[in-house]
Amino acid sequence: MTARYDVAGLGNAIVDVIARIEDSFLLTHGIAKGGMTLIDAHRAKALEEAIADATITPGGSAANTIAGVASFGARGAYIGRVHDDWLGEGFAGGTKAIGVHYDTPFAKEGAPTARSVILVTPDGQRSMNTYLGASVEMDESDIDEALIAQSKILYIEGYLWDSDSLKGAVRRAIAAARKSDTLVAFTCSDSFCVGRFRAEFIELIETEIDIVFANESELMALYEADTFDAAFQQARATGKLFAITRSEKGAVIAQGQAVHLIDAAPVASVVDTTGAGDQFAAGFLTGIARGTSLDVAGRLGALAAAEVISHIGPRPLVSLKDLAKGSGLG
Repeated sequence: MTARYDVAGLGNAIVDVIARIEDSFLLTHGIAKGGMTLIDAHRAKALEEAIADATITPGGSAANTIAGVASFGARGAYIGRVHDDWLGEGFAGGTKAIGVHYDTPFAKEGAPTARSVILVTPDGQRSMNTYLGASVEMDESDIDEALIAQSKILYIEGYLWDSDSLKGAVRRAIAAARKSDTLVAFTCSDSFCVGRFRAEFIELIETEIDIVFANESELMALYEADTFDAAFQQARATGKLFAITRSEKGAVIAQGQAVHLIDAAPVASVVDTTGAGDQFAAGFLTGIARGTSLDVAGRLGALAAAEVISHIGPRPLVSLKDLAKGSGLG
C-alpha cells in the first residue's frame, strides 16, 4: 500500500497561550522554571488573567511536530481530542489551515479543550502550565487505524502517560502500526515525565519503538546516569534509533554502532526555546520519511530547531521547505 501520509502524530491536543514575562512573575505565582506543570481549570484561568498580550495558537507537542512536518512540505496527519467549544474549533481550524489532516470527532461532553499557559522569560526559557482538559479523555475510539496504516511513521508523545485513560489509545495505535509497515517513533517529552514513568518508558522503547527522541537531561533521567556518555552508551545498547538533542551542542544520532554528530544550526539570537525539540523531531522525521541519510535527517532537525527558537511560539514562522532548499537540504 502506498502511504498517504508521511507522519501521523498522536498526542494531547492543546491550545497554547504564550506570553513573555519576567522571572519575578514565576516567583510570584510559584512556577517552576523550565518545566511542565499540570494544573487545573481554575489555575489556568488565574494565570490567563494575570498575563497580558498573549499569543494563542493550536499546540501540543506532537501537534507542533506535525505542523513542522507540513512546513517542510511533507504530508502530516494528527489524532487528538478537543471539546466542541471555541478553543476546540480554533484548534481544528488552525490545524487544517496549515495542510494537516485532522478529523478526530469533537467531544460533546466532558472537560473543555485543553490549554497550556507558556511563560517565556528573557533568557528564552519556557515554563509550561498545562490544563489537559478534553485531551486526556481521548480513548481507543478516537484511534483511526486506517489512517495509521496509511502513514510511514506514527509519532507518539510521552506526555500521554500522564493519564492512565490514554494508554489504551496508545496501545491500539501501536498495534495498528505493527499490522502495517508503519514505523513507531516516541518522544520522551520532558525529564519530569521520564521520572514519573521511567520503567514503562524503558519497556516501551525496548519492545515497541523504532525511533526515540530525547534531550540530554531526558536521556540521563531515562537511564539514571550521572553523565551524558553513560546514558548514551545504554541507549546505543538497545539497538534502537536515537535522536538526542543537546541544545547549543547540537545533536547526536545513534543506531547501534552508527553515530552521527550534528552541529547546531546558526541562529542570530535565542528568543524562545518553546518547541525546539518538537521541531527537531519534525525535521528528522521528514528526512526519515523521505529516505534521506541519518546525517541529513539530523541536519533538517537542527535547521527547524534553529528557526523556531529565533522567535516567540512553538511553530515555524517561515517555510521550512524553503529554508531546507536554501541550505542545500531540500
